[in-house]
Amino acid sequence: MVPRSFQVLCTPVSSAVMIRSHLHFVDSQSYSAMQPIDDGELDRYDVSGMRKFVITGGFLLLLPGTFWYISQPNIARAILEAKYASAPSQFVTLPDGTRAHVRDRGPRDALALVLIHGSNASLFTWEPWANRLSDTFRVVTVDMPAHGLTGAVPNRDYTQEGMVKFIDEVAGELGLQRFAIGGNSMGGRVAALFTIKHPDRVTHLVLVDSGGLPSKQVDPTALALRLMRTPIANRVLLYITPHSLVVEGLNDAIIHRDIITDEMIDRYWDFIRMDGTRDATITRANVRDKPIKDDIGNIKAPTLILWGEEDRTIRVDVAYAFQAAIAGSTLIVYPNTGHIPQEEVPDRSAADVRAFLSGAVTRPEVSQ
Repeated sequence: MVPRSFQVLCTPVSSAVMIRSHLHFVDSQSYSAMQPIDDGELDRYDVSGMRKFVITGGFLLLLPGTFWYISQPNIARAILEAKYASAPSQFVTLPDGTRAHVRDRGPRDALALVLIHGSNASLFTWEPWANRLSDTFRVVTVDMPAHGLTGAVPNRDYTQEGMVKFIDEVAGELGLQRFAIGGNSMGGRVAALFTIKHPDRVTHLVLVDSGGLPSKQVDPTALALRLMRTPIANRVLLYITPHSLVVEGLNDAIIHRDIITDEMIDRYWDFIRMDGTRDATITRANVRDKPIKDDIGNIKAPTLILWGEEDRTIRVDVAYAFQAAIAGSTLIVYPNTGHIPQEEVPDRSAADVRAFLSGAVTRPEVSQ
């Protein structure tokens, strides 16, 4: 979930433009000084030139201070773990040394449902479903690499393939052999790719406003994403992550604005500023993953597709494309709902997942 503007970042750039313009003005004055002038004009020019030199120097001295003032320092991992890793959180150590943040709830002998969050989100996006489904199912949620309390990982692999491997290793550590898998946005793409690569391990697939297929309605690339892909400019993002950026991103993604609380905003803002996460996020933004649209039709697992009709991040036409591509899939579209139905309409969406995993959903399409 990437917001559409990043206006605060313009401050240092604007200052640099002002200085460059000022230096150009001084250069033009220097050229004029090469022409024949009398002593009085020379004295006046010396004073004027010194004044401009002092002003320019002042601007140069102010730039580091301005940058320091608007920058936000990293937050130590230990501080955020103390704040957010309360029960039932646990950390699973993977073969490469990654400490994966996991929540594992529900009966151990029940069907397991592994849920994967979207870009810049965390496992907390699944709390509404976990609270409603873990009485019957084993619900496993996990912070993906470069996200939440998992954060930056030692192998620096933030590709979709790397995330599929990550889920495979987490499942292995938890003793999960066959399970249902679901994901929202980026997480949906990972869940679909996992199902394509490990068809024998997936009992059910749940796609929630999922990535993986192109939309017919193309929105302009968000400014923040363009900055993350721009050398030098993306280095600024290592230090400047305005609180307003999070607010704007959530307002962009969510239609049910009443669920946007100060606690939610602070959690997103905290996690993006954890040690190493901003650098990992920039690395992830510059990954060019192979398209999977040609492989979607190979999915044979029973598939439930859930979508917010008013999703502005991944338009609802993609939901119908998934339904057309996956034989026998069921599509449910929620009116007046945005990009994260699991939080915006938790009762309805969790009930639909319960019915699907219990074998009760048989209609090819339902609109609510």
